Amino acid sequence: MKLEDVMSRLHVVLGATGALGKAVVAELTARGHHVRAVSRGAATGPHDLRADITTLDGAIAACDGAAVVYQCAQPGYTRWPKNFPALTRTVLAGVEAAGAKLVMADNLYVYGPVEGPMTEDLPHTAGFPKGRARAEVDKLILDAHRSGRVRATLGRASDYYGPGGVNTVLGPTIFAAALKGKTARWVGDLDQPHTLNYLPDIAAALVTLGEHQQADGRAWHLPAAEAITGRQFLDHVWSAIGDTPRIAGLGRTTQRLIGLFNPIVRELGETWYQRDRPFISDDSAFRNAFGPVNVTPHDQAVSATLNWYRHHHPESQRPGGTPHVRPAAESQGR
Repeated sequence: MKLEDVMSRLHVVLGATGALGKAVVAELTARGHHVRAVSRGAATGPHDLRADITTLDGAIAACDGAAVVYQCAQPGYTRWPKNFPALTRTVLAGVEAAGAKLVMADNLYVYGPVEGPMTEDLPHTAGFPKGRARAEVDKLILDAHRSGRVRATLGRASDYYGPGGVNTVLGPTIFAAALKGKTARWVGDLDQPHTLNYLPDIAAALVTLGEHQQADGRAWHLPAAEAITGRQFLDHVWSAIGDTPRIAGLGRTTQRLIGLFNPIVRELGETWYQRDRPFISDDSAFRNAFGPVNVTPHDQAVSATLNWYRHHHPESQRPGGTPHVRPAAESQGR
């Protein structure tokens, strides 16, 4: 399918009320695509659709008439092993019924612990439940592509942050906390390099995969700024705020203790290998295929994320309704 044909047809975003889904909708709209935003909640726009894509009828209705479907929906984090493969099967049925292309928003769990930067040709050797679930999901999608049921591609990203990104380890415990003058907490070793993806950059890359036929039939690591340590990332946060840095790393022992009471934190133990050693994604294949690629530098991305938290996240507000920010003249002295 030529790009001009893709531009003139419908692009459907599943999970459109989540942070990533919203970013994909915004990117598609900015590029001039005809967009349908699908979620389980109430529709908020004239082209939005309320549908339960965990059911066959819901998935078929959501995908009806689509040229490209972006799968940004997912079960709750603790329910991935039980629910993700089943969700993928219904989504594939909907995409197949529409004769559409599937773009899957994926992550890096399938590889498990590795030595060195991750590339797309690494075997899927993850031995923990959520890693095995993601590997099963990827196999379902790529098998459907190889059998001719659908056209499909997968875009893999690391931990993300950005406007609207609240259900992430790089969310309120860093940005909202810092804006309130509290300690910003990094999950893991503060001094290990880690690839971080910025939400608008993920969305731009996923749409690029949706627009190009050469993307089909494989997974791609989505472009990101250079790998960065937790300490460096938190320095960007405090520099943008203009206040004295207050940072801490959440180590394995603390994670285990908090996990006794918090099931989400408990689940992080499965993937602690991502947090106690270098965790770096090699995105050169995407850059070579679809470049030149412009990604947002971390300092600019952090500033944009802080600005979103100032205006949209209640935990960023100090008593009286104002975020903790030093006066401009004081900030310029840093």
